[in-house]
Amino acid sequence: MKAAVCYEFGKPLVVEEVDLEKPGRGEVEVRLAASAICHSDVHLIRGEWGGSLPLIPGHEASGVVEAVGEEVVLAKPGDRVVVCLIRSCGRCHYCTIGAQYMCDGTFALDTDTRLKNKKGQTLGRGIRSAAFAERVVVDQTQLIQVPDGMPLEGAALLGCGVIAGLGAVVNTAQVKAGHSVAVIGIGGVGLNSVQGAALAGAYPIIAVDVVESKLEAARRFGATHVVNGKSGDPVAGVKELTGGRGVEYSFVTVGNTRAVEQGFEMLANRGAEIILGIPEGGAKAQLAVGSFIAERRVMGSWNGSTLPRVHIPRWIELYQQGRLKLDELVSGRFPIEEVNEAIAQMEGGGALRNVLVF
Repeated sequence: MKAAVCYEFGKPLVVEEVDLEKPGRGEVEVRLAASAICHSDVHLIRGEWGGSLPLIPGHEASGVVEAVGEEVVLAKPGDRVVVCLIRSCGRCHYCTIGAQYMCDGTFALDTDTRLKNKKGQTLGRGIRSAAFAERVVVDQTQLIQVPDGMPLEGAALLGCGVIAGLGAVVNTAQVKAGHSVAVIGIGGVGLNSVQGAALAGAYPIIAVDVVESKLEAARRFGATHVVNGKSGDPVAGVKELTGGRGVEYSFVTVGNTRAVEQGFEMLANRGAEIILGIPEGGAKAQLAVGSFIAERRVMGSWNGSTLPRVHIPRWIELYQQGRLKLDELVSGRFPIEEVNEAIAQMEGGGALRNVLVF
């Protein structure tokens, strides 16, 4: 099959033929229809998170089940599925307390990737999926069925971007109607935080970014107000829109420490900042300790606190009802041979979600 391989951090991916072994016990082979490009993939191939090379990035995908291994009960050949980065062993501490999205169990695919290049060199699986490829082998718990008729390009975004952004609002923070919200960073994840806030009935919903076209997109996804951080102090802008008080929830979707500081500074008393964006390893932010006394909180959101087999089917229903935007998130479609162009366009701020199509 064709795959895009990272052989050197910071260098273009190499599109080449590689070999994928058949699925083992509890594993499923999926012929991909679409694989979206997430900022996490870019952090990975830029070397910002460390790790070993070579590897195949990609983790936000959809396709059709081609083959199943022994003891697979959650999928069958022919199923149309979302390939999600979340997997669950069902036995570890986090799985047994209902936080499967934090599963720290061990899986055979962690050590035996089933992937080799034509030289026989083992290839790592970026973010549990290796989805910049025509096919993947993943654990059966990573798959959620998609109804017939639902476009697989939009469905792919349910594998990470939607669950991270929307889940942070409705699951992690549990925003309620009338709560005030600011979302910093209006990429694929940020737009889903915006539409999650709109679904929850929040007001105002303030989108913060430095790219005007992204702020325009935020309005289409439910933002009631926008603040361009390039035109002035975004903290002052948010506070002005909230009568000087600040917001009850801020969501930081970019891996930027200054954004984390600003997200905290724009909180009202008893407000909570939720951090979604993953910065470089070792990054630190400076927060005024005295501000915590007014019951302000800072928390993270891991994969939107999403339980895939519970939440993704619900969100598919919202999509079918016309209440959740998925297709509108796809701003560009590229063959795998143009993966580097798709990444460059995304990094340049000219895309919501670029998708590789097969």
